[in-house]
Amino acid sequence: MPILPEQISTQLLIWAVALFIIKHLAADFLLQTGWMAKGKERVEGWFAPLLAHIAVHAVGTLLIALLLAPQMAWLALVDLIVHGLIDKSKTQIQHRFRFKVEQAAYWWLLGVDQTLHHLTHLAFAVWIAAAASGA
Repeated sequence: MPILPEQISTQLLIWAVALFIIKHLAADFLLQTGWMAKGKERVEGWFAPLLAHIAVHAVGTLLIALLLAPQMAWLALVDLIVHGLIDKSKTQIQHRFRFKVEQAAYWWLLGVDQTLHHLTHLAFAVWIAAAASGA
């Protein structure tokens, strides 16, 4: 983890967080096709749909990094891996316990999934703002 500077650009941090929130909305909801959403949750044949989905996330992260701190472009690869691990873990838990939409546990799992994605993005935003602030 990069060392944070004494001072970090508040503007850059706010922009990075806002862009990651918008990126997440676009990649997880607006650009995710039915093939991706249903396919990544299959027991077999899940890899291609999951890869397509996390690639959209990685491209979004790459664009944000290139815009705000090009030296942090490597975060796109980290996003690809971390997002994939979170989504695959959620699917495995879902398969194991067979949560239904009517059950609170289904929504808890979805909430944990989304929270982990947002915490990942917050860490990325801090790294980008720190790098752009001269760390």
